[in-house]
Amino acid sequence: MSRITTVTDETATPEQKALFDAIQNQLGTVPNFLRVFANSPEALQAFLGLYHIANSGSLDLATRERIALTLAQQNECEYCLSAHTTIGRQAGLNTEEIESNRAGNSQDAKAFVALKFSRALVEHMGQVTTAEINEMRDVGYNDGEIVEVITHVGMNILTNLIGKTSRVEIDFPKVELQTAA
Repeated sequence: MSRITTVTDETATPEQKALFDAIQNQLGTVPNFLRVFANSPEALQAFLGLYHIANSGSLDLATRERIALTLAQQNECEYCLSAHTTIGRQAGLNTEEIESNRAGNSQDAKAFVALKFSRALVEHMGQVTTAEINEMRDVGYNDGEIVEVITHVGMNILTNLIGKTSRVEIDFPKVELQTAA
């Protein structure tokens, strides 16, 4: 049971209901973590705005999902791991790639560097080295794309925090976190 209210269609204010209708029209559903966000319509609007802008960038969907999978596992957010496993499959990631992404790896050499950079951003709270930035450039990421990776890391930290803090009910096929051996 969620520790923060999950706003339902029945309990939603007119403002929350309007946001849910917009989400429903775009995604076909209103995921539970967005229903938690809806406790503050302003916070939900801010997240949706950032989400829209970030997803309009040049990073492809598969790379964005790889980042989300890597960070959900690294940050131990079972809700986000479950959600992004489903979304990752829709983005064309196979089971082997999803498992690899969860471990911070990828079968795609360029994506691997983005995942490594994403993990370093979280681990060191942004204090990455010049060598790590140059490695991103060396595999073909430009400065705009590096900023987009940083933005996606920030968004994923935010959603990981919502998922873990609220302990929101998982409304995707549940995926268990991997435990350290």
